Amino acid sequence: MQTANKINYIGGLKSGVPIAMGYFAVSFTLGIAARKVGMTAFQATLMSFTNSTSAGEFAALSTIAAGASYLEMAVMQFVINLRYMLMSCALSQKIDHSFSVIHRFLMGFGVTDEIFGVSISVNGKLNPYYTYGAMSLAIPAWSLGTMFGVLMGSVLPSNVVSALSIALYGMFLAIIIPPARDNLILTILVPVSMAISYAFSKLPYLKDISAGTKVIILTVLIAGAAAVLFPIKEDDTDAE
Repeated sequence: MQTANKINYIGGLKSGVPIAMGYFAVSFTLGIAARKVGMTAFQATLMSFTNSTSAGEFAALSTIAAGASYLEMAVMQFVINLRYMLMSCALSQKIDHSFSVIHRFLMGFGVTDEIFGVSISVNGKLNPYYTYGAMSLAIPAWSLGTMFGVLMGSVLPSNVVSALSIALYGMFLAIIIPPARDNLILTILVPVSMAISYAFSKLPYLKDISAGTKVIILTVLIAGAAAVLFPIKEDDTDAE
């Protein structure tokens, strides 16, 4: 078992490299935003280490800048990050049941869009140590990027800072393309999801829904339709 855990951890580390690179670049801009609202490097780094959510943290900084109440902050964070509950539920069904419940809590702490993406795409049952490997690089990179953003944000030219955000899209491509090449259904679902997401941002009424709620609705609709239309048959070894 220890050998299997080690192999999975190393595999998670490899998958976490592009995630960490993207996180560092994106969180750099987060650090700049944190500096603008008066946060110190320590405060911003602690925020990123304990949260690891770009949308949630950017929203939190906007709330702080607006002088909103703690209640408003809590409600906003609940709505924006509610999608992680859906991701955690999906991972709980995929995790190897020989592992204790403590592993579910540890994995839940590190669930992000990207870490969920690489974890859920693992063939067969998921060994938690794979997710731990990805978390080991991604979370420190997100935290360090935030710290350097606070410390160096005022030094770099504005066009360089804006260019760093492009790394986020490269990170998503690095996660999506490899499994899509081997799965025709996934290859079709990716552009379909993008098209529906774009429609949600343009159609009346739908475009006014918050970003976090849109993600939840789209996740349920698209994943639910895919599960019904293209069910994955479990191997006999996985069903035991």
